[in-house]
Amino acid sequence: MILNRQRRVRVPVAELNRFLASVQKRLRIPGGTITVALVTDGEIKRWNRAFRGKNRPTDVLSFPGDDAPQQKQSSRKQIRASKAPGRSAESYLGDIAIAPAVARHNARRFGRAFAVEMRILILHGILHLMSYDHETDTGQMDRREARLRRELGLV
Repeated sequence: MILNRQRRVRVPVAELNRFLASVQKRLRIPGGTITVALVTDGEIKRWNRAFRGKNRPTDVLSFPGDDAPQQKQSSRKQIRASKAPGRSAESYLGDIAIAPAVARHNARRFGRAFAVEMRILILHGILHLMSYDHETDTGQMDRREARLRRELGLV
């Protein structure tokens, strides 16, 4: 589900919801386990400062849910692992916050269409929710993201 909590940038929410659903299907992530919030620069800047110690807006942040996986494995295995007593089969993976104004600026900088940039950020955020971390791994997230971008036509 995508929630548009900003008004500065016009965003094709229905189109992005379809993309989100297709990525979740491809990665075998059940529907309803991820929420994407489109937020203002100020809001994402506050969260970036609070959670990452960086006092500037960013394009995307991911916030894993309580049942998010702790190690990289296929999403199907992650969801099966959540079937432990007291957990639902479809545990909530987490939230992704995207600042469309920052995304629009980055799209121009990288020479991409805004809609493509937004899809890339959704994909990037999902990989973080799956416990990939390009800041600490040895290229696993970058390789997985590059492969998925090719498969999804985002290159």
